[in-house]
Amino acid sequence: MTARPEGTSPRPLRKRRGPLIPTIIIAVVLVVGFVFFTQIWSDVLWYQQLGFIQVFLTQNLARGLVFLVGALGMGIGVYAAIKLAYRARPVYAPDGGPQDTLSRYQAQLEPVRRVVMAGVPIVFGLFAGAAAGSQWQKVALFFNQVPFGETDPQFGLDMSFYLFTLPFLGMLIGFLLSVVVIAGIAGLLTHYLYGSIRISERGLYTSRAAQLHLAVSGGLLLILIALNFWLDRYGTLQNSGTRWSGAMYTDVNAVIPTKAILAIAAAIVAVLFIVAAVIGRWRLPLIGTAMLVITGIFAGGIYPWVIQQFQVTPSEKTLEGPYIDRNINLTRQAYGLDKVEVSPYNATTNAAPGALSPDAQTTANIRLLDPTLVSSTFQQLEQYRPYYQFSPTLNVDRYAVNGGTQDTVIAVRELNLGGLSPNQQSWYNTHIVYTHGYGVVAAYGNKTTSDGKPAFLQSGIPSTGVLGSEDTYQPRIYFGQYSPDYSVVGAPGGSQPREQDKPQGNSGDTLYTYNGNGGPNVGNWFNRLVYAVKFQSTDLLFSDGVNDKSQILYDRDPRQRVQKVAPYLTLDGTVYPAIVDGRVKWIVDGYTTSQYFPYSQQQQLQQITADSQTASGRNTALPPSTVNYIRNSVKATVDAFDGSVSLYAWDDQDPILKTWEKVFPATVKPLSQMSGSLMSHVRYPEDLFKVQRELLTRYHVTDPASFYQNDDVWSVPNDPTPGQGGGKQPPYYMSLQMPDQKTPAFQLTSSFIPQTVEAGKSRDVMYGFLAADSDAGNKAGVKGSEYGKLRLLRLPTDTNVPGPGQVQSRFDSDPSVSTALNLLRQGASKVQNGNLLTLPVGGGLLYVEPVYVQSTGSTSYPTLQRVLVAFGDKVGFAPTLDEALKSLFGGNAGASAGDAGNTGTQPSQPSQPTGSTAANDANAQLNQALQDARKALTDSQSALQAGNFSDYGAAQQRLSDAVQRALDAEAKLQAAEGTGSSTGSASPSPSAGATPSPTASR
Repeated sequence: MTARPEGTSPRPLRKRRGPLIPTIIIAVVLVVGFVFFTQIWSDVLWYQQLGFIQVFLTQNLARGLVFLVGALGMGIGVYAAIKLAYRARPVYAPDGGPQDTLSRYQAQLEPVRRVVMAGVPIVFGLFAGAAAGSQWQKVALFFNQVPFGETDPQFGLDMSFYLFTLPFLGMLIGFLLSVVVIAGIAGLLTHYLYGSIRISERGLYTSRAAQLHLAVSGGLLLILIALNFWLDRYGTLQNSGTRWSGAMYTDVNAVIPTKAILAIAAAIVAVLFIVAAVIGRWRLPLIGTAMLVITGIFAGGIYPWVIQQFQVTPSEKTLEGPYIDRNINLTRQAYGLDKVEVSPYNATTNAAPGALSPDAQTTANIRLLDPTLVSSTFQQLEQYRPYYQFSPTLNVDRYAVNGGTQDTVIAVRELNLGGLSPNQQSWYNTHIVYTHGYGVVAAYGNKTTSDGKPAFLQSGIPSTGVLGSEDTYQPRIYFGQYSPDYSVVGAPGGSQPREQDKPQGNSGDTLYTYNGNGGPNVGNWFNRLVYAVKFQSTDLLFSDGVNDKSQILYDRDPRQRVQKVAPYLTLDGTVYPAIVDGRVKWIVDGYTTSQYFPYSQQQQLQQITADSQTASGRNTALPPSTVNYIRNSVKATVDAFDGSVSLYAWDDQDPILKTWEKVFPATVKPLSQMSGSLMSHVRYPEDLFKVQRELLTRYHVTDPASFYQNDDVWSVPNDPTPGQGGGKQPPYYMSLQMPDQKTPAFQLTSSFIPQTVEAGKSRDVMYGFLAADSDAGNKAGVKGSEYGKLRLLRLPTDTNVPGPGQVQSRFDSDPSVSTALNLLRQGASKVQNGNLLTLPVGGGLLYVEPVYVQSTGSTSYPTLQRVLVAFGDKVGFAPTLDEALKSLFGGNAGASAGDAGNTGTQPSQPSQPTGSTAANDANAQLNQALQDARKALTDSQSALQAGNFSDYGAAQQRLSDAVQRALDAEAKLQAAEGTGSSTGSASPSPSAGATPSPTASR
């Protein structure tokens, strides 16, 4: 046994770290990693089930590769600069000493030097990679580009150079510039830290290695600047001016030449830097750099300003003329306006009898149902259960009915989980039981029932009507605009159904088991765990409602599904359903866009497509992206039952689409695979039309001199309909026969008035009427020859044809109209004006506006009670469109409206008195009804103040009866005297403050 030497003490035992903290760190990392993995794996399952796994892999592989190149490029550049500077450090720094500040910094840095030298490049690399990865689409377009076959008017290069090559080169040079600058700074800082660059009393000291580093960095920087100057020459064609886009006179004659000079000068100075690095003399590169800066200021700024100020401005109209012409032609080409057919239209304002005879088919199809107002009517009449709902804005389509084409207002009955009572909203109910909506509901667009309700041609549960039944189409709506976030469906054969399917009246509701292929399988424990994490639901993991055949349906909105499988498309804000080949299909319009088309005017999509519908939230607004080229290149469908997505190349000549088809091969089907049934329901997209009509307010002018003077600018009128929330008047779909057409076609229409200026006054008269043909025919794979044709009717500038705002003002101020509307408002009823349609018929412009009445109460809904019409200075107003047109055109419109068989609120009588006797009788009945209404109104107010609700209800019933008798009397008066009236018939409103007396404008 040995003894411990004296004077020594036992070594303190080193305290071992416990395993708890490392274990926690590892567990956290694993959990975060697994959560991240679940997001990726669930996306893989989703794309794989849908058949678009290639899109997911290609998109992420491209983004990953670009990220990797960007990160490595920046990281290696910065690391190389730091490493080379460190290796070239001097062994003995001049003027160094023990107390030297840099020496202390070096000493402090040395223990972590390797970590810093590796960490700094990694950090910069990650940032650079993330920035580069976000630009993966530019890279993909560059390497897969398809030529346009058209050249620009300045350099003679193919348009693909500007849309695909130039953006990529600009991105690449910008990235290399950042690498050179950051790497150069990092290297110089390292040189300074380790003494290769020192500032002392005797001046600046730089080692040979630092000089070489500075020269190489400066040379590379100047080479990149030279390339950037050279590319800027082409970029002038993409200039976005407030007046005209593209290279104008100063750009062509001053900016482009000086950019070339600056590019050459920068390249020469770059060579001088390289020479300086070899010979070690810095005078020439420094002088060259100074001269380059001076040249840049003079040639790049002063010289173009002088040319613009003293040569162009005094003779701007003449000098800019050829370049304005380029802007006009290429803007019209980029937005698809180059084939607009412009026709003069000398619209008459004389509502002559029989004027609508040549437009009999159009007149019969005039739409009366306003899809923005009748949603609540559909809801009350066709909801059936509180867990169903309809979209706030319905859609206008057309179907073949009885051998003809019928405009319809159509909707699907979607699921509304908010309609379940609180005690029903368990996880099991909301994700296992209530999974889908049911059925299509459609109404005739041109007529209603006698009491103003929609005349349905497809309705009910089970779904029946002229569009089909359960035997001819699949009515279940699993994928829609209001579907739940996710549902678990499916079960083995023979299992008890669990899904709520459709109401069956007194016999109870039926149950259903989903038998489609609509979502990834969650039958195995691993997929269940993945989706339990994704949706943060333990119920999904442990519920007995999930079995080995279960599928999970999610991402069910049609726009969302199309956007995920076609990330390069901009989607139209309106998605609409149609019965196609025995299935309910959501039809989505997709656009390929660019902001790089030369000489084309740039527009902000969200701003240019805004109207009263987007302002009120009824339609989805487009993203705030800037474009100067747009094509409706893709028609997409989403099956409402199984969610399958199909993309069809609608504009298969679009080079941008062709390029994306090379990036994602076999994802877009050719037009030849579109069925005839689908062809019959596609239509001209609404947002594209809104972009085009906005451009046409200026670009209907093709003469450069007139365009320069801005003397013929139009505006899209504001929506004059009360209660629409403000904004521009939206375009309207309708069946319409334009003056040069032999038969009506389904069209998308809009109007133009003179330019309106903020805080200015403008004449609200019609200057133009635009219609886009939306009939693609019904032949499989064959697009109708007239589809997409834009027809512009141009009215004389001295026209007196009233515009929409002026017409609405006349409706509101007409004595007989306002009197009758006041009658309809009695009993706290609400009058709502429908969409104001404009139709070029009868040699002029006919305006039609339905008027709806909605009573009070939570279950009330609007019904069509009157129709307002106008032609020239005349106004008509009657219970039906047919009667209103007859009164407007002197008793003989020359054509019958779709509601000609509808008697409205008029009683059916075998015979009518004629002449003054009939008029006197009607006036007497009207007067009596108004007196009764006034008395009932007074009694109602008295009973309400006294709190006698029984008497109040009786008085309200008498008031309703009196109003109805007044309306009937008004109709009789119109029948007796209507042939000479320009306003149909009108009657006064009872007033609580004065004894009412009947009046009529005739």
